[in-house]
Formats: sequence, structure tokens, C-alpha cells
Amino acid sequence: MKKGERTRRRILERSAPVFNTKGFFGASMHDLVLASGLEKGGIYNHFQSKEQLALESFDYAVEVMRGRFDAALEGKKSALERLFAIVDVLGALAEDPPVPGGCPVLNTAVESDGVHPVLKERAAEAMDGWLRLVGREVKEGLKSRELSPATDPRSVASLVVAALEGAVMLSRLEDDAEHMKRGVGDLKNHLRSLVRGGG
Repeated sequence: MKKGERTRRRILERSAPVFNTKGFFGASMHDLVLASGLEKGGIYNHFQSKEQLALESFDYAVEVMRGRFDAALEGKKSALERLFAIVDVLGALAEDPPVPGGCPVLNTAVESDGVHPVLKERAAEAMDGWLRLVGREVKEGLKSRELSPATDPRSVASLVVAALEGAVMLSRLEDDAEHMKRGVGDLKNHLRSLVRGGG
């Protein structure tokens, strides 16, 4: 990686937590200068605008999540194991988000709704990716005849993502990770019930 690419990457790594904790509108260029260790001009050498930096910082956070999914799924063979791995990655969002400040997709979706359509679209794309990931694993489980034929991939995907994103919100609002622990446990019990023969 060339020096310019390393600097650009460092700016993203350090800016992502600022945007994730303060939001696009709450994060000032001064905050980003302090976080990155560069002058404003140094940041603008790599990013045309604060918006471009925010979008790419969001993409960086989503990329970190993608890496977590890939690592968790590696070596997992059965549909249930793979679904549990996805649940565990999403379940970690309450206490170990990809960048400080909580789930970047949830935060961005809430902040951008109605006020920043480009960021909202980016968040929707990321969320759609998570839904597709769960749905794909359910489809594979149906194909391998591991899961009950009555299982609906879209319903399972919606339930998994919505339940865990809701648990992130509750855990953060009440400073109590038990909401997430209960959500993860209940979801795993539900997923076990989808296995042919009841798991």
C-alpha cells in the first residue's frame, strides 16, 4: 500500500468513529482534524468534501462488519451453524461495534432519514446486504433439506436483523447488554425450531 493510500485509510479509520458517535451533522471538521491528526487541507487532499469522507467512513465500518461475517462463517458447514454465526456477529454490535458508537447502519439510518438521502441510501444498501446474507443461508438450508420446507427465507431474515437491531437500541438506551443476550438466545431457539425434526 502506497503512502497516500495508507494516509487515506488512516483518515477513514479515525473518522468513522467520529461520524458514528456524533453523526454527519454533529461531526465538525475540527473534530475530524483532531481525530485524524491532519490539518483540514490534509484531509481535503484525500477527500473532496465532508460528505465524501462521511460516506466512505460509513463504507469502511460496513467493510469491517463484512470481515467479521466472513471470519465467523469460515469453516461452518451446517445451515444452523452458519445462521448462529451471523446472529453472533450482529449480537456483538451492542458491546463491540465495528467502530465506537454502536451499530453504524442503525445510527446512519436514524440520522439520515428525511435529511440526507445519500447517506440513507447507503445505510439501506448495507441493511439489504445483511438481509440477503441471512436469506441466502436459509435458502441453502432449504436446499440441503436441513431446514423445514415451510421456512420462509425473507421472514427469517427480517426477524433476525430487526430483532437484533432493536436489541442494539435497547441495550444502548438502557446501558444493559442483557437485552441483546436475551435477543440472541431467543433467536437461536427460534432457528433451532426451523430444523427438520425440531433441531
